[in-house]
Amino acid sequence: MNPRRRKMLFGIIFVVLGVAAATALGLKAFQENLLYFYSPSQIANGEAPVSRLFRIGGMVVDGSVKRDPDSLKVSFVLTDTAKSVGVSYEGILPDLFREGQGIVANGQLDKDGVFVAEEVLAKHDENYMPPEVAEALANAGAEVDYGKYTGTP
Repeated sequence: MNPRRRKMLFGIIFVVLGVAAATALGLKAFQENLLYFYSPSQIANGEAPVSRLFRIGGMVVDGSVKRDPDSLKVSFVLTDTAKSVGVSYEGILPDLFREGQGIVANGQLDKDGVFVAEEVLAKHDENYMPPEVAEALANAGAEVDYGKYTGTP
């Protein structure tokens, strides 16, 4: 093989390896940034990861919201009507957050099984429920009018 062909072959191999490495790094970053959704029933059944970020959604149980008077810490219980999960959050809750409403929270489970939320998202009007929450409630056996909550007939 002459030197010119050898340089061309090494160049092609270098480009292919570079594209492969960039693809692998991109897929790894994409996988790490995915936020999977789990219902309280799935979490109670042990299907949710313990040390990885994910989303949880459900209805805030009436009478479960406990606020720390000296800080922005708040704890409450989320349910899908079949199972319930305790949630703790430190920060300012959305204005529309209240008991009996559907919410979605981003965070992770601690070693005690309490969901530690980094962000809490509340619905934007009385006729909306996040589709994941409506589906989780329906899977748990609660009667959910999808048309009412998603705006579809």
